Amino acid sequence: MASPAASEVYVIDASDRSHAVEALWREIGLPSLDGKTVAVKANFNSDDPFPATTHPDMLEAILSRVRGDGARSIVLGERSGMGETAQVLKHRGATDLAARAGAEVTVLDSLSLEGWEAIPPDDLHWERGFLVARLFRGSDAVVQTCCLKTHRFGGHVSLSLKNAVGAVAAKNPGDGYDYMAELHSSPHQRRMVAEINRFFPCDVAVMDATEGFSTGGPERGNRIVPNVILASTDRVALDAAGIALLRHYGSTPEVMRGRIFAMDTIARAAELGVGVKSAQDLRLVALDSESKNLVLDMRRILDETA
Repeated sequence: MASPAASEVYVIDASDRSHAVEALWREIGLPSLDGKTVAVKANFNSDDPFPATTHPDMLEAILSRVRGDGARSIVLGERSGMGETAQVLKHRGATDLAARAGAEVTVLDSLSLEGWEAIPPDDLHWERGFLVARLFRGSDAVVQTCCLKTHRFGGHVSLSLKNAVGAVAAKNPGDGYDYMAELHSSPHQRRMVAEINRFFPCDVAVMDATEGFSTGGPERGNRIVPNVILASTDRVALDAAGIALLRHYGSTPEVMRGRIFAMDTIARAAELGVGVKSAQDLRLVALDSESKNLVLDMRRILDETA
């Protein structure tokens, strides 16, 4: 059972993404975005369709909700790891969607050194620290939407915490240092992913689990159809719930074994204060009858591995 001070993860049927996002937004009760600058981080790591990347309907729902909340400006910021970012955004329809919603698009690869904030390596697993886009550090609010998928290149899962990698520079525009080469070759990769999130603010994260990859990933894999959308102000809680959802369907050995809160990325993010520290600090809330049974099983999985 969850503790009284738990972080909530809300779960809702995904048949209508626009309705689902509105309901989740209302339930979470975020402070007003009226007059604020809002940065949006979606998931456009590669030029592949959902669930590899953010579904156009989800991006439209998120941008519409932020605009409807009175945001003064909205900027979609992205860096693709498996493809040329501008082309990925164009091919996936994100560029046109953003334009229709009155949002700007920032291709993070094109930023000069001044567009990045240097995070020092103190107490981190990053040898030189890393660069995170000032777009996300300087906006009044940050909204993130991620997918539900495993990650076969060492990340184990690619959920909200892993999605923050796209806010970090691939290479230093000044001296060319390759941060992504360091990340993907390090035995501490999953802890390094968690460490990014200490410096990547996020007011709310929405996980589109309409479909997902239970193996493979991040751009292709075994497809599952949970038909739910999850949201939380707590990325650790959200990802723990996402892992429970993957376990419900059966996933990779790395995802299936051990305590969820002992997994490298979850444990390190919790240690750094990014989110809750245990399954007991996480409350799953079904917002409709369609998702109730699934939520009960996710809760059981979380309790079994607590």
